[in-house]
Amino acid sequence: MQTPINSFKRALAGRQAQIGLWLGLANSYSAEICAGAGFDWLLLDGEHAPNDVRSMLAQLQAVAPYASHPVARPPIGDTALIKQYLDLGVQSLLVPMVETAEQAAELVRATRYPPEGVRGVGSALARASRWNRIPGYVDEANREICLLVQAESRTALENLAAISAVDGVDGVFIGPADLSASMGHRGNPTHPDVMTAIDDAIRTVQAAGKAAGILATDRGLAQRYLDLGCSFVAVGVDAIMLAQATSALAAHFKGGAQAQSGTPRPGY
Repeated sequence: MQTPINSFKRALAGRQAQIGLWLGLANSYSAEICAGAGFDWLLLDGEHAPNDVRSMLAQLQAVAPYASHPVARPPIGDTALIKQYLDLGVQSLLVPMVETAEQAAELVRATRYPPEGVRGVGSALARASRWNRIPGYVDEANREICLLVQAESRTALENLAAISAVDGVDGVFIGPADLSASMGHRGNPTHPDVMTAIDDAIRTVQAAGKAAGILATDRGLAQRYLDLGCSFVAVGVDAIMLAQATSALAAHFKGGAQAQSGTPRPGY
């Protein structure tokens, strides 16, 4: 056995556009269905979806046979939780609400074994090392970690150049929903002021030589961000797609205002 190569990390370094799907159903069966669709990456959401460590493990196991790369989002950038995610075999993390370069640097340390970081060395119990069946895992693991941090507030944008410059941060994901709220336009991520801020943020991240990412469930908007040079773009959310499809189907056969009122609005 060998330490798995993080092809997603290498694709981002080569600025190869990676198209992703957000998974919020917190279910291994639906995750496997999505894994067979052909997306480059799948975001397993532990921030807004009802995932815990065990459900995260089940989804990692479900998508493992497929080419789509799992990216896990913890609810917060907690060192202990990050350690658990990494021991499960997660190689790519998306950490929410990063507002300073100091935060970003601490997250880098949380994802690395000593002496480069503070990740606890318990590889004999870890799926990541295949329970120590991978020779040299602890020496090879650091280089395969892909750390993506989320910039989603005014403060984060003010510090974005410094955050992007942190060694060990592979990419910065712009969070439109929280950013729009932070800017006084809650629920309106396409407000002109927010769009301008996002465009500027993408250029700042790229200028630092890092990959820029975003979530856009509108196809035209997603393509716009790809055209701007975003390297990893999530173009849909499983829960939203299911909600919209079921509401549309019910409305088709039942009609009327009652059916239509249950149609979810687009967006995240």
